[in-house]
Amino acid sequence: MLHHLKVLLRHVKKYAWLTILGPMLILVEVALEVAIPVRMGELIDQVNAVETSAAAVVQTGTRVIIMAAIALILGAASAIVGSIAANGFAKNLRTSLMEKISGFSFANRDKFTTASLVTRTTQDITFIQQAFMLCMRMMIRNPVMLIMAVYMAIRINSRLSLIMLAAALFLSATVFLVSKTAYPQFRKMLKRYDKLNASTQENLIGIRVAKAFVRRKHEEEKFNESADALRRAQFKAERIIILNGPVMTLTMYACLLATLWFGGQELLGGNMEPGLLISYLSYIGNVLISLMLISMALINIVISTASIRRVVEVLDEVPAIDANENSDVKATTGEIVFENVSFSYTNDPEKMHLRNINLSIPSGSVLGILGEPGSGKTTLAQLIPRLYDVYSGTLRVGGHDVREYATAILRESIGMVLQKNVLFSGSVRENLLWGNENATQEELDRATAAACAKDFIEVMPDGYDTKLEQGGVNLSGGQRQRLCIARALLRNPKILILDDSTSAVDTATDAKIRTAFRDEYPGVTKIIIAQRIASIEEADSILVLHEGRISAQGTHEELLERSEIYREICQSQQRGGL
Repeated sequence: MLHHLKVLLRHVKKYAWLTILGPMLILVEVALEVAIPVRMGELIDQVNAVETSAAAVVQTGTRVIIMAAIALILGAASAIVGSIAANGFAKNLRTSLMEKISGFSFANRDKFTTASLVTRTTQDITFIQQAFMLCMRMMIRNPVMLIMAVYMAIRINSRLSLIMLAAALFLSATVFLVSKTAYPQFRKMLKRYDKLNASTQENLIGIRVAKAFVRRKHEEEKFNESADALRRAQFKAERIIILNGPVMTLTMYACLLATLWFGGQELLGGNMEPGLLISYLSYIGNVLISLMLISMALINIVISTASIRRVVEVLDEVPAIDANENSDVKATTGEIVFENVSFSYTNDPEKMHLRNINLSIPSGSVLGILGEPGSGKTTLAQLIPRLYDVYSGTLRVGGHDVREYATAILRESIGMVLQKNVLFSGSVRENLLWGNENATQEELDRATAAACAKDFIEVMPDGYDTKLEQGGVNLSGGQRQRLCIARALLRNPKILILDDSTSAVDTATDAKIRTAFRDEYPGVTKIIIAQRIASIEEADSILVLHEGRISAQGTHEELLERSEIYREICQSQQRGGL
């Protein structure tokens, strides 16, 4: 746990002085509050004493009022300081977590679900923020108040203090048992939050499909099941916490009743003054309230402990790929060479997804990749920009091992259009500028024309400034694909990888795009993963993958002669009219 605290404290940063100032204000506030009951006792005794002058009573009363006013101001100031520090800490932690996630390789990202990362970035950090504020205020104020109030109560009457100490021990044991029992239940509750977020995310992303297949009720039932599972997990966790309140209240009132009974005997026996008894009762109240608040704070900290572990788990995750940021190696050509490359998503030699890939792709050439689903086409393409690292063998780009490059430099030289076309909320222009934020209008026009996107952009209401909804849902599938291709072209890449990225466009548009690639970007190495033979039959070389291995390689004509897999695919598409 010490390691977890060190990781969290690093995120206090510029709010450190406020984190220190808050407790200092609290210490002064507590000192004043502890002194007030003594003064109040003196005031009561002065009022009861016949010989006391009115001036003395007024003087003592004025001191009490001033002390209370200062304590109030300091309490308010410490609360404001604590709130600013806690919010700043949460912002730093959330930012750091997001930076860590964005720096993950695909291998790291595969360890965590999207829903889990969303929960950790939102709900878990909220729990940690609350615990931080509790530690700054309640876990400083109440322990100090407890110690000082116990000391003052013992000074007034040590025999009566035995009742208070017995109550304190009982409450401490209760807090320990409740915390120990509640912690595993809250861990389970947070996992249920992950599942609920996953269900919500899936419903929102797939809402069009759900409506198209009239599955809304089914999805609602799934969500209700997740919500109900979360409710049950919350109930199991919180019913343990709920028991804490009645036990605390019962103990406090029992202690006060016992103190009044035995304190009254002391008063009647002449062993205590009325003012001292009232002061003693105030300290007893302070002790018991402090214990109650400490128990509440500890339980909240226990809840947050599960969140702390989940957040630090992400922060401690070591990137599977060394970014090699100090390297200045740059790709001068688009040549790609695979030398006996094997790859496994799980790093398990028994479960290889690519085996013994030997492949040379000359700079400026066009390579088509074909194969059945799961044959390793996308996997092979993702190794080139080093989204994953090879398990064994060597992969060279531009004459250098990909591990010699800084990942940012390597990826800047590669334009990649993934199977899933991702566009962001914003304008068409803003989405295109992801490829090159400094692109001129002329460069935008050239890239969109090559991707056959310029025509439909120009007829949009605001052209390049037309707003897109999240994911580009107000565009057709083919339009999204063409915008993604244009975005990749704007990088002026040495290598262009198209992973089944013309599947949603018609064959005529597909042909125009390939022609534009050949005429406008002749020096770019192009890797085209496709399901349609027509998309790759003019490639300089075609690679046929089967079960993670190279089954055959050659031109369209060569493969028709010697590759049974290629020939079967070609014949089936001809029969289907593709």
